[in-house]
Amino acid sequence: MPFQIGQRVTGHITGIQPYGAFVSLGGHRQGLIHISECHCGYVQDIHDYLKVNQEVNVVILDIDEFTGKISLSLRCLEHVAYSPEPLEHQHRHYWTNHRINNGFQPIADRLEGWKSEALQRLDQEKASS
Repeated sequence: MPFQIGQRVTGHITGIQPYGAFVSLGGHRQGLIHISECHCGYVQDIHDYLKVNQEVNVVILDIDEFTGKISLSLRCLEHVAYSPEPLEHQHRHYWTNHRINNGFQPIADRLEGWKSEALQRLDQEKASS
């Protein structure tokens, strides 16, 4: 089953760390509920809210396109009834484009111009002092 941001899914807690809980979503897919997403408000100890083997209903907050890591939230459902339909969401803006692999080339192309501009400003500051 393909996952979508905003989708509500059911999973089982497979492990708990001080920073969050790992959730099996079926098959070989796993997500993480960060401690800040397990309850509204401050969470002193995640074990107060979650236990290993507990079944949880969660919302998919984010899916990393490159690694496939899934970020989950319980907090989003604290005041919303469970429904398997995805929630409305806006498309996230990414500063990089995985289809274009030009690495640092744009920076390298502009580097000489930036250096000369910086040297000109330094010369102007020296002349005005």
